[in-house]
Amino acid sequence: MPDDVQTRTTTNRRAIADLFADLDDDQLDTPSLCTGWRCRDVLGHLVMTVDLSLPRFAREVLRDHGRAGQTSDRLARTYADQPAHHLVDTLRRRSSTALTPPGIGPGGPFADSCIHLRDVAIPLAITSTPPVTDWARVLDFLTTPRARAAGFLPRGRLDGLQLQATDHPWNSGSGALVTGTCEALALSITGRPTSLDTLAGDGAPTLSDRVHAGRP
Repeated sequence: MPDDVQTRTTTNRRAIADLFADLDDDQLDTPSLCTGWRCRDVLGHLVMTVDLSLPRFAREVLRDHGRAGQTSDRLARTYADQPAHHLVDTLRRRSSTALTPPGIGPGGPFADSCIHLRDVAIPLAITSTPPVTDWARVLDFLTTPRARAAGFLPRGRLDGLQLQATDHPWNSGSGALVTGTCEALALSITGRPTSLDTLAGDGAPTLSDRVHAGRP
């Protein structure tokens, strides 16, 4: 299973490199679905994850007094200052880099590759997206404590909600029902409002309120 996840992560990274290779400066500076990040910052983040060793990242976190989220944001912007063609080349060369963050596992980088692909593609009206089976596996990860520990979504966001996919035999949780495609569910529960209006079910307004409020 981990080998298969790594294979899919590699495929996604190469798709992201292909996407970015065709972007001009205006597109690179377009706001992504990641709040505060331009598309080029998303690219910087993805390259940083395969270029920076874990010990080096840990030292950078210490520099930010243990605030890993602040470190990730700072380094993403620093990498984004490099020429886009250089970042694309680096991402392609290191697309098969296997990452297994402690306490998170390979599911974290895999989910990152799927979600960040759409973070850039959606605002640029590009259709590139992973297959539904990838999104179902992303949901498997996002509904675990590991995803919350990694900062993909805050604790409590899914409390009292049952998620059910409309394009794949997948469901999780109990409570008020929220239905939608696997991609829409994954993007929504990780705080991307763009797909919220495609969701249905008694629990959809609750999830929407939580995402728009930026809290569980």
